[in-house]
Amino acid sequence: MRLIRGGAIIGALKGLIILIRKDGVYYRGYPSVGGTMPDCDWPGNDELMKRYHDEEWGKSNHSDRVHFEFLILEGAQAGLSWKTILHRREGYKKAFYNYNWDKVAWMTEKDVERLLKDPGIIRNRMKINSAINNAKRFIVIREEFGSFDKYLWHFTDGKVINNKPQSLKELPATTELSEKISKDLKMRGFSFVGSTVIYAHLQAVGVVNDHLAGCSLK
Repeated sequence: MRLIRGGAIIGALKGLIILIRKDGVYYRGYPSVGGTMPDCDWPGNDELMKRYHDEEWGKSNHSDRVHFEFLILEGAQAGLSWKTILHRREGYKKAFYNYNWDKVAWMTEKDVERLLKDPGIIRNRMKINSAINNAKRFIVIREEFGSFDKYLWHFTDGKVINNKPQSLKELPATTELSEKISKDLKMRGFSFVGSTVIYAHLQAVGVVNDHLAGCSLK
């Protein structure tokens, strides 16, 4: 047993390390061969990426507003890095009415032209039009299922898929599940919802937990 103050390692038993953060939340994990905790390293040294990893990524979310936000953001990411999109997140929030799907669905060509001049987002006509189109399709799904959240989670019967990758190399870009959901969304008229985009969405909202096996947030 060992104690390190300041929200670090408070105990170890047969290789199992127990962590406590300053917010009072406990996490458990296993150290690497070198004796250190191998957190997911994809955020790099970017503070915004680190905060996203620590506070959002892989945590089960049931808010339709969050689902709609990530449909827009993940679609905008196509061909780009997540870091590029994350650093424009506030711009997207403003541009798309705080992710109010009803307002976005009523956006016109005039709005599209305005957003094409907005430096706070990726100025791509197809992606902007896709966000508007998807808002309309989003509303239809909510009418059919009661919420987009119910629609999405019914593919896993409400269960989290808890993977245990040992390294980033083991993280898939797509799975049978993302292929299935992507195909269904396309059939319903959504755009920019390829299997890779949908798998990223599943990771973002916690349908899939892809934190590395030794990550303190696993």
